[in-house]
Order: sequence, then C-alpha cells, then structure tokens
Amino acid sequence: MTSNEAYIVIDIGTGNVRSAVATPEGKILSIERENVQYVKDDLYPESIFFDPDQLWEQIMQLTQTALSRVPEVQVVAITATSQREGIVLIGKDGESLIGLPNIDHRGREWENIIDDKTRVYKLTGRYPTSLFSALKLVGIRERRPEIWDKTSFFLSIGDWVQYKLSGEARYEHSQASETLLYDVESKRWSTELCLVFDLNPALLPSLGDSGSVVGKVLPQYQSTFNTSTEAVVVIGGSDTQLAVKSTCPSVDDVVIVSGTTTPIIKLMDTYVTDDDERTWTSRHIDESGFILEANAGVTGLNYQRLKEIFYPNESYEVIETEVGEISHSQCVASLGSLIADEKAPLTKGGFIFNAPVSHQLTRGSFVWATLWDIACSIKENYHSLCDVTTHDKDFIWASGGGVQSRTLRQFIANLLNKKIMIRDSYRQSSVVGGVFICNEALRASAATPEVLDVVYPQEREYYKSLYQEWKNARITFKQLCEEKVV
Repeated sequence: MTSNEAYIVIDIGTGNVRSAVATPEGKILSIERENVQYVKDDLYPESIFFDPDQLWEQIMQLTQTALSRVPEVQVVAITATSQREGIVLIGKDGESLIGLPNIDHRGREWENIIDDKTRVYKLTGRYPTSLFSALKLVGIRERRPEIWDKTSFFLSIGDWVQYKLSGEARYEHSQASETLLYDVESKRWSTELCLVFDLNPALLPSLGDSGSVVGKVLPQYQSTFNTSTEAVVVIGGSDTQLAVKSTCPSVDDVVIVSGTTTPIIKLMDTYVTDDDERTWTSRHIDESGFILEANAGVTGLNYQRLKEIFYPNESYEVIETEVGEISHSQCVASLGSLIADEKAPLTKGGFIFNAPVSHQLTRGSFVWATLWDIACSIKENYHSLCDVTTHDKDFIWASGGGVQSRTLRQFIANLLNKKIMIRDSYRQSSVVGGVFICNEALRASAATPEVLDVVYPQEREYYKSLYQEWKNARITFKQLCEEKVV
C-alpha cells in the first residue's frame, strides 16, 4: 500500500455516530461525531426509533468533514460497525423505512409468544427479550402495518451502511447473533426460530463474513469520499466484537469493553451456554470463534450523564484528578447496572451518604461512587461468567472510553485480584478494530498495538469492605423497586 492510503470506519453507537479516517497501521488521522437523533414512538411503551435518511445525512456530512482535515489521503476501503440489536427495515424498492435502535423495546408486550424460551436460548445463546431484533420486527408487524407491508428485508445498522455504500445486502454473523433468528452454534439462519416469531425467512438477507469484501464503493460516493475507482466496502461487525479484536486477545482471554454498556467477555473456541441462562454466547468476527458474555448494562451512559451534571465544562482529566484526591469513600451508589444473577434490572437508584451532609462530601465523591458502582457490577458479572467457564489467567484486557479512568481500572484490579491491561488503541477500540478488518480484507499487515498500561491489585482488604457496603446499598434499592405502589 502507498503511504497516503487510508480507510474510513463508520461507527454508529447507541449515543453517537462517528466517522473516522485511519491509516492501515491504526493511526486515527481524523474523527468526527454527532449524537444520534431518536424519536419517541407513542404507539408503544418504551419505544424509540430513528429516521435512517437523517442518519445517512449525518454520516455523509461527518465523513466529508473528517476527510477535509486530511485532504492528502486516498481512501481504499470503507467499513462500518454499530450497536448490537439495532436494525433498519428496507423496503421493496431498496428504500430505508425505519431504524430501530438497541434501546427500542416496542416488542416487549409480545414476549409471551415464545412458548419454549429455553429452546430459544439453546439455539441463540441468549434469553429472549424485547432487546433483540426479532421482537422489534414483531412490534412493527402488529402495530405499524403501513411500514410492515412495505418491508422486504432488514439489516443491522452497520450492515445497512455497507448496503448503502455498495448496493449489496449482507448480514454479518456477529450481528446476526443478536436477532433471535440465527442458530449461533451452526452459524446460519434458523427456520425453526422464524416459526417461533411467525416471520418469513425471506426477510433474512444472505450472511457475510467479517473482513470480506462485499463490493466496490458505488460511483456516486467515490468522489464524495475521495476514493479510487477500485475502493471496496468491507463487511465489519458489531461494535463490541470489533473493540475486542482491537485488544488482540487470545482464546480464553477475558476482555472488558467499557462503553455505553459494559460487556465482560471471554473468547471461546467452542459453543458454550449457561444452564441458568444468564450469559450470552455470540459469534466472534473470526471464522470459528465465539464470545461468552455477561453485561453490566448502561454503566458508561450513567457516567456520561453524571459528568454533565457535576462536571459540565471540565475534562475527564480534571475529574480523574479530583477523584484521585479522595482517600476514603464518602458515599455509595447504585445506579441500575445489570447483574447476571438477577432476573430483573433495578429501576430505582441513587446515592447513600451519612446525614447530616459532611463537609468532606464533594462532587468528586459522587463520581468516585459511580466508578465504584461500575467496578462492583463488573465483579458480579465476571463471577457469573466464571460459573460457566473457568478463567485462570492473572490478567484481563480492557478497552473502550470508560477505562480512560485509571481509578476505574484500579478498582477493577482490586476487586478481581487481576492485572488490568490496556493497549494504546483502547480509547477508539471499535474504530481500530475496523482498521484490522480492512487490513484482513486487503491482506495488509500492521503491527500489534502496544501495551500502554498495566494496573496491579492493591489494598484488597479495604476494598472488600467497600464491596460489601455496595452490596448492601444495592439491596436497599432493590427493595424499593419491589415495593408495590398503593
């Protein structure tokens, strides 16, 4: 490859959409982002959607802006990654009808159509809920016939981007794992699962492998994106799997991906499920691997929103400095994180501190407690993962924007009694994973990212007592959730 060649990686998360220009070596030359715009759907409780055409305009503008900052490059490949469980419905003329994000739960009231949820779990590797794509489709079918009658097929959001760029529809395997219509162990769509939801298998596009070329960039985008006539669109994968890939782990390694949510993942070479149906098993983005997962829920989103309250104009570096000056816990938080052993999420949360309010209680105390809540939730889910499979290594990889907090990394190390390791690619891990995918497609080689930091466990006994305090606080909020409203 020549020195000025570059890739575009488009990343649609739950909160924002990013477009990055990067070199084959993984150096990010330019990146632009905006919030994804959601609209409440009043036909269902807990339902939101997005306008795919509006999102496409955002992608186009962000990509052009990112490219304008590095005019000397020529783009040779484009790939996309996205939030898991999110989908876009495509019409009979190829038009984009509606976008349903992962946080859309329009299918919740039809969860009871699944007679044998254990059988669905065995096939799909996840307990079936309205989080997943099949029940989103059922919700559209049952209450939005003006959209359903036009629908020809659907795609994950990342695969939809690649469809727009290439004109070719493929559903990547890690993304297909999130639909409840895909047999994860057999690596194929399932007619049996389609029957469970009364969905026509014709809705399912052909499957495609991550790291393969789906087609050339369509001519109308070649000049827009400054590509050569031979530039290709590469099949990406889910944002979690790409983030995992960026850490360059081995089979049996555990990786924490700290983003909007916090998946705790073990790389597997066999299909394994949990007898208690707590964990998820998905296809990885290689040819034959799997990931086994427990997820701590919307941890990173909590942190982001509390930053906006307590530190609206300050950087994360300022937060880290103030949090680092706290020598003892002044309050404890429980903010609705998920625990695999619990059947229902907490819908009430908050902070508990001594009364009257101490002069030692600062804004940093609340962020400290938030980070501790995230770390304790990770510990709980890590142990659920270890109930299903062993993990004997003395280290855990971490990636994602959440672990830019060294305080959080130290908390996790103390609680798990493991070294926490990050690579220098950790901040933009899904983008760097997209670079790796493009390299695979073009058979280009690049160096493995360097290990940037290793955090070692310390003060184990002190943090054990704080952990018990956190558990007691969680019980308090759980009891509040269980109280009946008179």
